[in-house]
Amino acid sequence: MSAFAAAIGALFDDPNFGRDAVYIAEGGAPVLVRVVARRADAVTDFGDARLWSETTRVDLRVVEVPAPRPGDRIEIEGDAFLIQGEPVRDRERLVWTIDLRPA
Repeated sequence: MSAFAAAIGALFDDPNFGRDAVYIAEGGAPVLVRVVARRADAVTDFGDARLWSETTRVDLRVVEVPAPRPGDRIEIEGDAFLIQGEPVRDRERLVWTIDLRPA
């Protein structure tokens, strides 16, 4: 295990950052995973206007979920979300960044 992989593992396991979640692949069984939630606001330019929107993104370890797909479900603290768009892996291929929408 690389030092970077160990650091990512420590981040996800830290109770101040990581949260327990349930990942459910479409048509699959629930799997307990750890996520790091990022609920940042997004500002998008559209012509002369700037649009503000809330976003819900999570980071998810590749070792826990090797192939998340749009339409799969993630439940965090009783809130259910569906994956929208294609998940993106980091450069080290250790973490997925996933956009979510309420289910």
